[in-house]
Amino acid sequence: MTDDEILLGLALTVVLATGSQILASRLRVPALIILLPAGFAAGAITDVVHPENLLGPGFSAMVSLSVAVILYDAGLGLDLRKLAHHTRGIVGRLLAYGVVLTFLVTGTVAPAMFDMPLRVAAMLGMILVVSGPTVVGPLLDFVRPSDKVRRILIWEGTLTDPIGGILGALTFHAVASSHQVDIGRGYQLGQFALSLAVGLVGGAVGTALLWFTLRVLRLGETLGTLAQLATVIAVSAGCDIVRDDTGLIAAIVTGLAVANLRGFDMPARRPFFETLVQLVIGLLFISISSTVTPASLVPVLLPALGLIAILVLVVRPIVAFTASAHTDLSRGERAFVGWMAPRGIVAAATASAFSAGLVDRGVSGAAKILPVTFLVIVGTVLLYSLTAAPVARRLGVVKSAGTRVLLVGGEPWVVDLGSALRSAGLDVLMWAGLDEERERIREAGIELAKGDLLATAINPGARLEGVTAVFLATDDDDFNALASIVMQDNVEGPVYRVGPPHDSHGVVAPYTGGAILFGRSLVRHVLAERYTRGARFVVRPASAPLPPKHDALFVVRADHRLDPVTEDHRIVPQEGDTVVFLGPVPFTAGR
Repeated sequence: MTDDEILLGLALTVVLATGSQILASRLRVPALIILLPAGFAAGAITDVVHPENLLGPGFSAMVSLSVAVILYDAGLGLDLRKLAHHTRGIVGRLLAYGVVLTFLVTGTVAPAMFDMPLRVAAMLGMILVVSGPTVVGPLLDFVRPSDKVRRILIWEGTLTDPIGGILGALTFHAVASSHQVDIGRGYQLGQFALSLAVGLVGGAVGTALLWFTLRVLRLGETLGTLAQLATVIAVSAGCDIVRDDTGLIAAIVTGLAVANLRGFDMPARRPFFETLVQLVIGLLFISISSTVTPASLVPVLLPALGLIAILVLVVRPIVAFTASAHTDLSRGERAFVGWMAPRGIVAAATASAFSAGLVDRGVSGAAKILPVTFLVIVGTVLLYSLTAAPVARRLGVVKSAGTRVLLVGGEPWVVDLGSALRSAGLDVLMWAGLDEERERIREAGIELAKGDLLATAINPGARLEGVTAVFLATDDDDFNALASIVMQDNVEGPVYRVGPPHDSHGVVAPYTGGAILFGRSLVRHVLAERYTRGARFVVRPASAPLPPKHDALFVVRADHRLDPVTEDHRIVPQEGDTVVFLGPVPFTAGR
């Protein structure tokens, strides 16, 4: 290829990777549904995007290191404190049963369905055991199942990738070096244990390097992100040099350690790193799918649909119901776990690498591995994307669409506001620091958050699960301002604070942005003063006449979404809504 063709190919790959994800976000579908067809179409139309032409033999190594970066990022999102004992058992059984059953069933049916040797079918079966957080995560964000189900599926999808990668590498070497696959030999078990050990050692080295760069050197966000990227790539490459595909285990172990060891304090959201991972995912899918030709898909299309049906309707339900038997999961939660096993980037990456390696060695039928895997990825992602939400609603595992409010503060007017919001049909959670304030919340019958909740909320590595809006209304304006900044990345929804006095000389509050509740006329001390003088919160349906001298504070929509009045946002109640007002000071009290 000429320099101009290489430049065109690289630019087209980046544009397709980015544009596909933008389009997917606008259509509210997983990016994979757009990325795979876009790469496939580009590869069929032009040769300039083919990774073999752009990168040559280095493409396989680039894929391996890219997947390691993706798995490191996924490991950063796994909080061991949230993996309770029974949940840990479910995840472990899902991994064990899923790997074994998927491998055995695929290896049994593939020779007849695709006319391939048993050893190639074994390679295909081991490739298809993986799932992946890059697909499961966006699907769960869209469906919004219960936190318990979400944790189980995210942990399973993240951990199955490195396990599947190592088992795939072992199977590849067994297939490439002999004319049969030896299953169950102690030698293979020993090889797996050796690979696991190499990955764990690599993870320990990566953790030590990041502790030095992030904790000892105290690198800032930009250099700290570069240090993470360099460490993951270096450790993963080193492990892969020692043992194939052990870099994936090293990457995820490093991510787990950084996310769970005290002292790292990784932020819950890492904009630059997340952007990099999104770009890497897009580039990988475009590049890998461009290597699949239309001619290779036609002979395996119908058998692949049959294999998808077996994996979705037989293998996954058996694995899920067996793994979750005699647990605290409801029948609906067990059924939804059985309806969520899409294949993702690791399946595509391993299929691309292993298929090419076997084809180069002249293994009969190996050329069918990549197109079959491509069709399974597209089929499972498309199926689960279209059905996951209605299935979750049918099974009753979807989170309530309403708002769960965390109201921070314990003054009498704040507690009364919490009672008003609860009477309007909202799920209200309150937190206060002083024992007197916490007792006031208990007496009002409002759910009281744990004492360490706010410490967790302002921890840069924490996420407040289930809370969709935070209202900061303590009597310390600087605290409200600082907490609103820190908590923005730790909550699923917006963070608001009551406004400071206009003539405030606080250290932070007067100079901090963010959403201010109720506008400039109802700042904190005005609210407290009016309440002390007898003003009370009133809850009325929007259809009722607007009472005089009442200030609208919130509108609770018919679907229990909360829409607050802010400095920059005026709300218009609709039919079926409920409005929370602050009434006037009674005449007798104000005289």
